[in-house]
Amino acid sequence: MHAKYGLVAGFLVLLSAPALGEVYRHVDAQGNVTFSDEPIEGGETVDVKPVTTVTLPKPQTVRETEKLREEVKREGAVYESVSFVQPQNEQAFQSGSGNVRFEVTSTPGLQAGHKYEVTLDGQPVAQTSSGSVVVNNIFRGTHEARVHIVDENGVQVKTGSPITFTVHRPSVRN
Repeated sequence: MHAKYGLVAGFLVLLSAPALGEVYRHVDAQGNVTFSDEPIEGGETVDVKPVTTVTLPKPQTVRETEKLREEVKREGAVYESVSFVQPQNEQAFQSGSGNVRFEVTSTPGLQAGHKYEVTLDGQPVAQTSSGSVVVNNIFRGTHEARVHIVDENGVQVKTGSPITFTVHRPSVRN
């Protein structure tokens, strides 16, 4: 009976192996770029960066609204403030790649299990407990950012004032 489970587990591992494969890039003589999950003669391996993850509140936590409100008030009352150190409000800067480093701080520092969450134009883009995070490939133009403190369930307990900043990037036509 145990051999059957081992055989099934081994088969599942073999099936998942392609999901862990590498990505290859090849440019032909005409300049056409091809990406593949199989090695291509004359191609190179592409380093694929991990995806940023954001912890969202658990559905059962959101359903208990009155209890949640009281807990958020209690947890949020611990913090006097949360704000951005960088970028500064209304700052404009060049970023050819569109990568922007956000540095945030709170008074007092983060409590155990809490994280800073950065939202960009209303969408969560990163979480960190270190106070520093880089968000990649932000489109050129003006954006609004907010920083929140979230608890271990992903619930926002404190929100800072929004900032706006402008990213200047080269045009694809240049």
